[in-house]
Formats: sequence, C-alpha cells, structure tokens
Amino acid sequence: MCGRFAVTTDPAALAEKIQALDETRAARSDPAAPNYNVAPTTTITTVVRRHDEPDDEPTRRVRLMRWGLVPPWAKAGPDGAPESKGPQLINARADKVTTSPAFRASAKSKRCLVPMDGYYEWRANPEGKKTRKTPFYMYREDGEPLFMAGLWSVWKPAKDASPLLSCTIITTDAVGELAEIHDRMPLVVAEKDWDRWLDPDAPPDDELLAGPPDVRGIRMREISTLVNNVRNNGPELIEPVKLQPEQATLL
Repeated sequence: MCGRFAVTTDPAALAEKIQALDETRAARSDPAAPNYNVAPTTTITTVVRRHDEPDDEPTRRVRLMRWGLVPPWAKAGPDGAPESKGPQLINARADKVTTSPAFRASAKSKRCLVPMDGYYEWRANPEGKKTRKTPFYMYREDGEPLFMAGLWSVWKPAKDASPLLSCTIITTDAVGELAEIHDRMPLVVAEKDWDRWLDPDAPPDDELLAGPPDVRGIRMREISTLVNNVRNNGPELIEPVKLQPEQATLL
C-alpha cells in the first residue's frame, strides 16, 4: 500500500520539467513548501492529460487534488464536506480498478500520475504484532521523482458548488527486495508510458495494470521512527537510521 510519501518539487518547477501546463497557480500565491510527510487528505500535486476543446490534442496539466478519492455519488455531510463514513480511498488495487464501483468510472477516462520523491513503508518485525514496525524509505537512486499511477474524480456537494478534485494511488504486488518490506507497493509508471496511461480517450492500459512494476533504480533504506508521527516534517525523516554501537558491531 502507500499511506505516506515525500515530495519536495514545486508544482511550477514540475510543470516546466515535464512540459505541462501549471494549473495550480490560481490556487496558491507562494511556492509550495517541501512536504516530507504527506498524509491522507493532504492537497497534493498530480499530472493529468485533458482537452481544451473536444477535438483537440489533450495536453499534460499539473493540478492540485485532495489525496483520498471521493466518488461523484458520495453524499455531503452537514458541513458541506463529503461524508467520511468508511475507509478513506487513498489506494486502489490495480486488479480491481476497472470493476470496483468506487473506481471504475475514473479508470475509464480520469487517470493521473502522482509524483513523489519517495514513499514510506513499514516492515513488520518477526518478534510479533506488539513490536513496533520498522519504517523504510523507497526512492530513485538517481534522485529523479517517481511517478505513480492514480485515478481522480470530481465531486460537488451541489450542482452550483465549487468542485472538489480528489485522487487515489494505485497499488500492485510488490516485487524484488521491496516485497521483503511490504507485499504491496505503488504502481510505478515509466516516462515512456505516461501519455498512454493519461490518455482520456483510451481505455486503461491492462498490461500496465496487470504486469509487474519496473523497479530498476529504486532503492530503499531504513529510516527513523520520526516518520511515524505526521506532525514531524523535515529532511531528517528520509535520512538513513543511525545504527547503535551494538548493531554496527554485528554487521
């Protein structure tokens, strides 16, 4: 699964890097601050391809969305926000996105990419369930962002209300060494597949959804348990854990 990640690239810089339109400018006045502990319901940067006109070529756009997909049919609560009953839809299984009632409409034409510096995962320790899990950070060795497959949706509490854009990150079976940490991982999309995945006029790529993700160049390292608390947010969260003297002696 993917329940926490880090992102430090400003949306404007990202848009320039991937040759996309920056549609986040209207929603922010200052450059986005680095976020080393992105948690569910946070507003995050995403990449989509959309048309200006029905018959023109779709173009890449960088948009801000709430992490945790809200289906169009979700009901509004007393405060006008979507009801929070049930689990948050922060992840969607790759093998179920085209059939799940919560995701299948988005899978048809509202697919996105979620860029990140890296993501966090926790490994269960063999001592038992009561032992605190060990956090790890997964990232690209070359320092470039990872782009994860996602779905997005538009939700309105009423017809004349402002829309809420929200998204979910698609997960798949973990492979290689990553499977030693957790059995699930975000579905990585290679640059050559970006536009095919984002194409609003084509069905979802079944091969991409069903195939094993390409994890070449992805590395992982054990990090501090500081990441366990969402209030902690800084570059120290992704630093390698410092071994205790007795641990170093055993290596």
